[in-house]
Amino acid sequence: MQSPFDLHGRVALVTGGGRGLGLEIAKGLAACGAHVLINGRHPDALERAVADVKALGHTAEPLAFDITDESSVGLAFLRVEAHLDILVNNVGVRDRRELFEFKMDDVRRLLAADLVAPFDLSRRAARIMARNGWGRIVNITSIAGPIARAGDAVYTAAKGGLEAMTRALAADLGASGITVNAVAPGYFATEANAAMAGDPAIADWLKKRTSLGRWGEPAEIAGAVVFLASPAASYITGQVIAVDGGYLAHF
Repeated sequence: MQSPFDLHGRVALVTGGGRGLGLEIAKGLAACGAHVLINGRHPDALERAVADVKALGHTAEPLAFDITDESSVGLAFLRVEAHLDILVNNVGVRDRRELFEFKMDDVRRLLAADLVAPFDLSRRAARIMARNGWGRIVNITSIAGPIARAGDAVYTAAKGGLEAMTRALAADLGASGITVNAVAPGYFATEANAAMAGDPAIADWLKKRTSLGRWGEPAEIAGAVVFLASPAASYITGQVIAVDGGYLAHF
């Protein structure tokens, strides 16, 4: 009997897959049989990420481009025009500062990466997927989508918009056989969060603030994305799964 999570024969593109959660997502998809295109802006980092995936016995290749540069995106999509089944919009740019410290150029830069680029990539991918009548788009949002804290206004607005975009694209693309869902990570001990993850005060706060009482390990993000990309989730669209150790459920 075929596994409901089998992705053999599928091609997946993971943006920002060179490290952190993106790399773990790429590894998870590859472990279930997908051929993974790992995106990022730095070719050297992508080569290392691809080598990590291949060392596990899976297949992957680098696809370097800047998701905010339409020309670069267009050239990259010429390479996947024939076959793309799964898109994971994983790139997220954050800039924590006080509300009135933001210049409008800062706001536009963050929205370009966190909201406009996923919209562009999703439409491009959907055109390819629709020809085959099957596709999966998974947006990596954040628990900062449904809730907010001071000093993070633009990122929160962008991730809330990405959640809404997930629902909107699900409504538009369902008739083409394409599902669109999102995964909202909580606190993960990634390279980017290394300083915070090493802070005993934050660890103590998470013990009280999350149901599971700890940081998430990067590899723990992959399961939700694999599920949403797989045949097991064939009747799920327009939904957001929080992978947050119970942060949103716990008070």
